Parts: sequence; structure tokens; C-alpha cells
Amino acid sequence: MQEKLWKSVEKGFSEIPVSADLQATALDNLRYWLDDSRFADAYPQLEGLIRSGKFASLFDAFFRQIPFGTGGRRGPVGFGTNRMNLHTVATSAQGHAEFLKARYPDRKDPSVVIAYDVRVFKDLRGVYDRNLANPLLDKTSREFARIAAGVYAANGIRVWFPEPGSRRYLSTPELSFTIRFLGAIAGLNVSASHNHPDDNGAKVYNEHGGQEPPPLDEEIARRIGATRSARSVSWEEAVEDGRIRWIPGDAYDAYIEANLKASLDPDARSARVVFTPLHGTGWGSVGVTLEKAGFAIHPVPSQETPDGTFPNVPFRSPNPEVPESLQAGTEIAREIGADLVLGADPDADRLGIVVADPERGWTFLKGNEIGILLAAYMLDEGKAAGRRKNPFALTTVVSTTLFSRITRAHGVHTISDLPVGFKYIANIMNEIEQRGRFGDFRAGLEDFVLGFEESFGYLVISEVRDKDAAGAALLLAELASRLKDRGETLLDYLDDLYRKYGCVRNTLISTVMQGAGGFLNIRKIQKSLRES
Repeated sequence: MQEKLWKSVEKGFSEIPVSADLQATALDNLRYWLDDSRFADAYPQLEGLIRSGKFASLFDAFFRQIPFGTGGRRGPVGFGTNRMNLHTVATSAQGHAEFLKARYPDRKDPSVVIAYDVRVFKDLRGVYDRNLANPLLDKTSREFARIAAGVYAANGIRVWFPEPGSRRYLSTPELSFTIRFLGAIAGLNVSASHNHPDDNGAKVYNEHGGQEPPPLDEEIARRIGATRSARSVSWEEAVEDGRIRWIPGDAYDAYIEANLKASLDPDARSARVVFTPLHGTGWGSVGVTLEKAGFAIHPVPSQETPDGTFPNVPFRSPNPEVPESLQAGTEIAREIGADLVLGADPDADRLGIVVADPERGWTFLKGNEIGILLAAYMLDEGKAAGRRKNPFALTTVVSTTLFSRITRAHGVHTISDLPVGFKYIANIMNEIEQRGRFGDFRAGLEDFVLGFEESFGYLVISEVRDKDAAGAALLLAELASRLKDRGETLLDYLDDLYRKYGCVRNTLISTVMQGAGGFLNIRKIQKSLRES
């Protein structure tokens, strides 16, 4: 790079209000990319950012290595060490492969299952120059997944991959189920869930179908963070010699069947249900489960087609935690006289619901409200506790205490103080499956009732180790049907629960902190909390 251009970078970074150490790290990382021929195709766009004076964007792309969060890496697609791109996906797979080889040194024919979502990078944020070549433009989650597959294959780990030409995608809970079904040692999901369309991610799963809890998640993070290059084999070669194989169809059939078995009243099917996958993977899991269970499902045509730009979702935010995301479904429900609207996020692990309200027309339910509806239906109406010897339920510290009041009132052993994150719920399930106990509590996996977290995450079957919108959708539609048959609504049922168990109110305030400045603010807040 011309000395004059580099001097402008140094000056631009020096004016960003961060420590000198972070400025130096960003310069080192940028220089590393500019000097390495592997990143030559990024040079025009990087130079374009410099010439246009977009130093804040450039700094944010290079001030750190993209971190490993609760279960993997996730963030904006782009050029740089703090971006999702071919390099960060490949090194994530390489670090994960090395972790797996160290953890399972004697495992014969180890394999991983790879899933991917509907995303495609269109630079909707307008970061890059449209007049310059951009090799990342139009890159899909599937292409990132193929890169990762070549890395695992080169490291001696067989890959199970969705068959080319398949009409659908694997949802996150289906990936979890398939890992267990095929006896794989791990999984990878190329997805950014309900993030902005320009984002992507690479989440890793263990042999139980869940994300690793501490301290193993920290070990994976260290390995991935220290990985700067990756071994790889071409897609064609790996497919030809069998190192990449297609996921068999019976895995999908078994997953759907497991959710269908969650039904507590096969005769309760009167509710008219509108369902939207919000342009994501959910029709193949939630939609098919509801249809096979016998419900009349009304789609939202504008949001039915898989599309990683989420064009017909308000704010392009395909998040069922946001009331506006279910607005189109609610309009259809109003027109046809439906009883409820269900919506899943793009990887179909979270579920939102809007219900008919005689007074206000339609009411959007919060995650905690959905959780207590599920608990009460399974225990009050479905008598689920009575079908189990030592029933247990799992939730986290951020979820409503009303959930635990309901479960414990029915004699269900409830662990309610788990840290934030569904992987901790999955970890308790693994402990009980493997050891037949957790602490002093003895049970078997067949005693599991449900897991719940307030961020619209629910699990009602024991064959999955992550949130799953499919089984929860089935039970909610079933409950709505039973209530409809006796002239009641879901809101009536909620009021009855409040009268019986006590009323609580939940208020959630979300604060978005983006970029390097947001990162530093978060660090400052965490430091203050730990100290005081």
C-alpha cells in the first residue's frame, strides 16, 4: 500500500476514541491482511474504505479477532479479522476440528453434521463500494458451509451435509436431533439466527446435540481464536471419496415423528392457525409438524419463501420477539377469523405467538407468558407429570418465577437457577441421560417435561438439545383448540393462571451497542457490575 494511504489509516485510527493498544492491534491486523496474498481479493474494497475515509468501519473490522460467543462466532459479513468471511469460517472449522481430534483421539470414523440457513450477503448496510469488485457479494450460508465441510474433511472428520438440490433447509433443532440420530461427534450451523441480513455465523454443537458449557466452550474458543490458517480439500474431491455424505431422509422423518409424539390431545384440532417462518427454515419443521398433526395451517404468502434478505419483514428483523415481525400474519388471521398466529425465527428455534383478543383484537404474548402457558397446559390439562416417575423441568435465572410456581405445584422437580443460555438446560439433560442424576436428584431422560427461557425458547421433547419451535407450536395450537371447544381463549386461560398462581409483570428493555464503541461500553458495564 502506498505510504500516503497508510499514513491516512494511522491518522484515522488515532482519532477513534479507544486505547492506544486497540489502535495498534487494529493496525497490525489490517497490515497482516494487506501483506498476505490469501486476502488479495479484498484489497480493492479495503483501499476503497481508506480513500473514502470510512475509518470507523475499517477499525471495527480489524480491532480484534471475531470472538467466540456462547456457542460460536457471529457478526457482520465483510473483510477483516472481526468479520464473517471465508477465512473466519475456515479457521473456525479448523480450530473446532483440532478440538474434536484432541477430545476423541480413539473415535473410529468420526463425523460432524453441517447445517446452514437461508442467508445471502447483499451489503444492505452499504459498507462497501458498489463500483469495485466484491467477492463476498451474494455469498450464501450454503457456500460458507461448503468451505467448512472441506476443512473438516481435510482433518479426517467425515461430514454429513444436506443433499444438493434439497427442497428445504435444516433448522437448528433438526441439526441437534440429527447429530444424535447419526451418532456424530459434533455439528456446525452456519446461521445468524434472527440477526440483520448482512450477518452470518458459525455455531458449533457437541455430540449430545447441544452447545458446550464451561469449561469446554472456553477451550474451543481458545483453539479457534488462535487458529490463523486451515487445511482444506476441494468439495468435489471430498464428495467423490466419501468424506462428505448426504444426510439421510429418515433422520428428518424421525425428527418430525419425535415432535408429533409430544401431542397430549390428538382430538384437539379445531383452532385455525396462521404460521409464518419469516422467510426462514421453519416451514420444514414447524409447518410440517402442524400439518402432519392435523391442523389447518394458513401460510403468510409474502413471508413463506426462504429469502435471506428477509424483504417482507418489518425492519428486516425476522425475530418473533419483535411484535412487528408477526404483523403480516396477524392481518391474515384477522381476515380469515383465525385463532392464533405462530411465527418462528429463521433457524426455527424460537417461537412467537399472537392470539385473538375479544377486547383489543389481537394480543402479542411475551416469552414468559408463552412459557407459563406451555407449563400449565402440559401439567394442568395434559397431566404430563403423572406420566413420569420423577418429572423435572428446567429454566434459567432470567425467566419468570411463575413458571417454577406452576411446575412445583404439580410436584415437578424444577431447576430454575441456571445461567442464561439454553446450553445450560441441555447440559442438565445430558447429565441426567448419562448419569441418571443431577446432584441429589435422580431421574431418567424419560422424566423430562420441558425446558424454557424467556427469550422465546422452549423445548418439549427429550430428543433435542436446543430450543425447538416445532413441538411448542404443536402444544400451543392444541391448547388453543381445547379452549376454543369450550368457549374460552388463551387470554382467558392466562387470567385463570394468574388468579391461581399469582400475577407477575415482566418488562424487557433492549439496548443495542454496535461496533468497537459498543464493545468497549459493554466491557465497561461488565467491569462495573463485577466490581460493585
